[in-house]
Amino acid sequence: MQAKYTLSSITQAFIATRSHTLSLAAPLSEADMQIQSDDFVSPSKWHLAHTTWFFEEFILKNLEFNPTGFHSLFSEPYRFLFNSYYETIGARLPQKNRGLISRPSLQEILNYRQVVDKAILALIEQGLSDALASLIVLGIHHEQQHQELFLTDILFNLSHNPLKPEYQSHFFSKKTLVAPIKNSFSSFKAGLVSIGHAHDDFCFDNELPQHQVFIAPFKFADGLVTNADWLNFIEDGGYNNPLLWLADGWKTVQASQWQMPLYWQKSADSLGEYGRYSLDGLQPLNLSEPVCHISFFEADAYARWCGKRLPTEAEWEFAAASKMPEILQLYSERWQWTASPYIAYPGFKPTADAVGEYNGKFMNGQYVLRGSSFATAEGHARVTYRNFFYPHQRWQFTSLRLAE
Repeated sequence: MQAKYTLSSITQAFIATRSHTLSLAAPLSEADMQIQSDDFVSPSKWHLAHTTWFFEEFILKNLEFNPTGFHSLFSEPYRFLFNSYYETIGARLPQKNRGLISRPSLQEILNYRQVVDKAILALIEQGLSDALASLIVLGIHHEQQHQELFLTDILFNLSHNPLKPEYQSHFFSKKTLVAPIKNSFSSFKAGLVSIGHAHDDFCFDNELPQHQVFIAPFKFADGLVTNADWLNFIEDGGYNNPLLWLADGWKTVQASQWQMPLYWQKSADSLGEYGRYSLDGLQPLNLSEPVCHISFFEADAYARWCGKRLPTEAEWEFAAASKMPEILQLYSERWQWTASPYIAYPGFKPTADAVGEYNGKFMNGQYVLRGSSFATAEGHARVTYRNFFYPHQRWQFTSLRLAE
């Protein structure tokens, strides 16, 4: 086993990650965890099962011998119900139908988690090859991704309840942020820079290989665009000016009748002129917070309205890696749209097995986001991390910073 992974560190990370997922589910009822309000989100109960199936499918089922005594009675039906998108695994339930899985029950899913957890911990205890260690670590990071999706999905699902219920009143951190100087930018010179992951710790395959990119001189905003900034865009008719929008963006605005970010509402009575719905329920709009739940199309239109642009992902990574003290809100606030399409780095090679479907198959039609959000698992973010979504999507905790 490689020195970067020890049995102790893997055990601790596995237990902590699996426990944290359950803590995210704790505020919810079984009814809450059953709902699926649109095709692109998943029920909370499905997330609990899918992250467990990942460990069973890619690790426990592939052992040449079974030293743990693991035996799953659920294998074939669960393989169909809880496979997300791995075509090489076999037939799977369409995502739009995940809300129909009333059975197995929540308790059966929790039991399933316990069975698989016990088997994985026994496997770690008896020693791991490099390959198995790497797969378990991938499974841990995969579950951390789903922890954030768990929160984005339950927010979207609960938002369709007319009562606008809170997920958890104290979910948001009360930490005080040092706000950047209004409209301040840091300058960077032109040069040939290294982009991508090159260290001996974990990364996803889409962060590889490290390669060189030439960057022209640019300026990078020291902070994120705020709700107050976005209100100015709204009040200046930003959503009604076709000259600000990409063609597909304008079609989306017209078809969806967007007039403000997702989860905002106007004339919210006691909330003031605007309110916003999030995991802590319906609250007055905090003008100093970074704007959230905007699409790539909206971010691009706002940048054009400002006479600025979105940074490329190479610019974002280079600026973040510089660790300039003036640049704030890189992590643990909001994901930040970049101008870069989600494509493979030069020399990218997915693995040959089913795990090779993890990222590479999605390198089409999406845009890269960088940084992380307040919902990202602790320790999961890094400077080379590449998140990606379709340009019209905005149920994720997405924001922007400007460049020029």
